[in-house]
Amino acid sequence: MSHLTPRRVQVHARDNVAIIVNPGGLPAGTAFDDGLVLRDTIPQSHKVLLRGGSAGDPVVRYGEVIGHLNRDLDAGAWVREDLIDLPGAPALDDLPLATATPAAADPLTGFTFEGYRNADGSFGTKNLLGITTTVQCVAPTVDYAVRRIQAELLPRFPNVDGVVAITHSYGCGVAIDAPGAAVPIQTLGHISRHANLGGAPLVVSLGCEKLRPERMLPGVALQRAGAASLPVLSSDPYVLTLQDQGLRGFGEIVAAILRHAERRLEELNRRQRQPAPASRLTVGLQCGGSDAFSGVTCNPAVGYAADLLVRAGATVMFSEVTEVRDAVHLLTPRAANRDVALSLIREMRWYDEYLGRGQADRSANPTPGNKRGGLSNVVEKALGSVAKAGTTALNQVVSHGGRATAAGLVFMATPASDFICGTQQLTSMNLHVFTTGEGSPYGLALAPVVKVSSRTSLAERWHDLIDIDAGRIATGEASIEDVGWELFRFILDVAGGRRKTWADHWGLHNALSPFNPGPVT
Repeated sequence: MSHLTPRRVQVHARDNVAIIVNPGGLPAGTAFDDGLVLRDTIPQSHKVLLRGGSAGDPVVRYGEVIGHLNRDLDAGAWVREDLIDLPGAPALDDLPLATATPAAADPLTGFTFEGYRNADGSFGTKNLLGITTTVQCVAPTVDYAVRRIQAELLPRFPNVDGVVAITHSYGCGVAIDAPGAAVPIQTLGHISRHANLGGAPLVVSLGCEKLRPERMLPGVALQRAGAASLPVLSSDPYVLTLQDQGLRGFGEIVAAILRHAERRLEELNRRQRQPAPASRLTVGLQCGGSDAFSGVTCNPAVGYAADLLVRAGATVMFSEVTEVRDAVHLLTPRAANRDVALSLIREMRWYDEYLGRGQADRSANPTPGNKRGGLSNVVEKALGSVAKAGTTALNQVVSHGGRATAAGLVFMATPASDFICGTQQLTSMNLHVFTTGEGSPYGLALAPVVKVSSRTSLAERWHDLIDIDAGRIATGEASIEDVGWELFRFILDVAGGRRKTWADHWGLHNALSPFNPGPVT
């Protein structure tokens, strides 16, 4: 496509706006083949009004109202965020409940990946030593020990992919019995038993904190490791409590961590990849740095890949409550049953109330980068975001801090914040897909993160950060189906260790940030 040929994308026949495709945008006076002439210079990914409108008229994109004009505009005008008034969110009391549940699509069989089988039947996409912590106080000590493990121990264990410190800002100085405390506690407990850690981490506790190991891992047989002794069993996590071990000085503390880490590394090193059906994948989906192309290119392509994964029996999770709230009326009809639909509404209502207590609402969501990329408000952002969910039935809704237990499409309630959402999804996922329009170097140590760009210009500029270029959809060089299949196959390759994401290549791993809606004391 010549960059001089004016090009726009209209998503739905009802839309009265389209987005400009040309890199660098188009100048005022540009004429399209159908006679539309631009009244303004419009940047790439921003909206042009296709038909003249008056103040109060709806602005329609994706076939849905994303706002109302607050002044008269002629056809060809640049529809900027300041020219659109935000509409009210869909009412939660009269939504359709499981009225259009999609029929199950034909299953996809024969697709596999090479993974690490765990005792509970789950499969890891990595083979990692995990050292989890119950309180932030011990985080610097664990980080120091991890550096020693990486330098002194890991070279002797070639089948182990790495060591991950599960450190965080929680554990003490909090109202540990408040209802909101259940969210970070459950999150950390689930992450500590992550499939990519083989389900049995070393737990490092200080000893005086509010978050005791037994509380973080209820019902789990915890082995108490002495200063010199090693655990007898390898099938359960074991705990090193720094205040209770008789350890004298920092050197002995670190030496004890290294002794127990070495024992676990010996066990992990005996693990080998083995064939696993694609149904053993749990894939988390997330947006970050979205733009107006996200809902046209990368998110629909991810949605197509999500449908393929569901057909193969996998679990696929989408999240980010504020980026679902304004599209909830499109999702409740797709629920597998009324209970699932009501659960989705419950999570939307909880978050409305949570934001209200903080004297905020959903309009706080879009970032300056989202707006620079052509997204006028949270409604437009949400309608593009939910395209990642594909077209299959919604089988389960998981509350904050919970773990997905159903196959198929799952909504996991999380904030939209990239690093908090990723942390919360780690309760369940063994692979992550992250779409971006403006660009983000985000990554996670515990699970591979596949980056999908909305624009080819981003993929070209960040050629060693973006894994899949979905921008080819906007230029007509590829279809949503083409990129969806490409992503599906790439996911299997990454899960099986045949390919590595750029984030893992560079070791770009964001710190964990569990969601804590509870009070801090």
